Amino acid sequence: MHRSAEAGAHVRRVGSDVRAGELALAAGTVLGPPQIGLLAAIGRGSVKVRPARAWSSSPPAASSSSPASRWARPDPRLQQLRARRRRAGRRRPGLPGGAVADDAESLRATIEDQLIRADLIVTTGGVSVGAYDVVKEALTADGQVDFRKLAMQPGKPQGFGAIGAEQIPLLALPGNPVSSYVSFELFVRPAIRALMGVEDLHRPTVRAVLSADEALSSPAGRRQFLRGTYDPEAGTVTPVGGAGSHLIAALAHADCLLVVPEDVESVEPGSELEVVLLG
Repeated sequence: MHRSAEAGAHVRRVGSDVRAGELALAAGTVLGPPQIGLLAAIGRGSVKVRPARAWSSSPPAASSSSPASRWARPDPRLQQLRARRRRAGRRRPGLPGGAVADDAESLRATIEDQLIRADLIVTTGGVSVGAYDVVKEALTADGQVDFRKLAMQPGKPQGFGAIGAEQIPLLALPGNPVSSYVSFELFVRPAIRALMGVEDLHRPTVRAVLSADEALSSPAGRRQFLRGTYDPEAGTVTPVGGAGSHLIAALAHADCLLVVPEDVESVEPGSELEVVLLG
């Protein structure tokens, strides 16, 4: 079935995240997973950094790939997830992974190749209802992976299950950079830490007062996770950027997630919110 499309529908404008000439990251910024994802998103294959250890000498180059062209650039999702895995406490190197062709057979072969070595498999993208959502297509047939729509934003489409003879856990995350980031924090990080035998599985949370110029709106029936900055001395939290799941620049400048419950559609300035600390 075909239907007409309105001009601009489902199109993300160039510069809607970071405009040409706008400062993406200031000198001296500590590079964590969101910042590495932003650098990949704007096509920076490498940047000069200073090591965290004060006694190290010459500053090396932190490289995510070779210099990127406009249309072939480092994948911000992949760079973020690799950095997030390390931050979750997993010290053992991850197995080789990357982009897989939009083909169900290729994806199944790639996953089967990982099963003999992996403790946990994480995919990102291909879990919604689009024409090329091959993760869902490849993993639904045998019934081992369950795909659902969760009452949350971002990160509505999710998949989870256990595959192969050894029943290796698999988590299938959505493809948008912010969606995959939030999903990792809520689902993958706790799973990694549980496999490690760590007791504190989840990020710490606090209650903070909303500091904003206007009320926050939130879709009915969905728990929304907005990016923000937390001021522990003032006990306040300030939103950063919009709610779009592709706005990775806002994520790079955030240190927490504001949680708006699914039964709340508007939050006035001065109201108290739950805040997930990411630092």
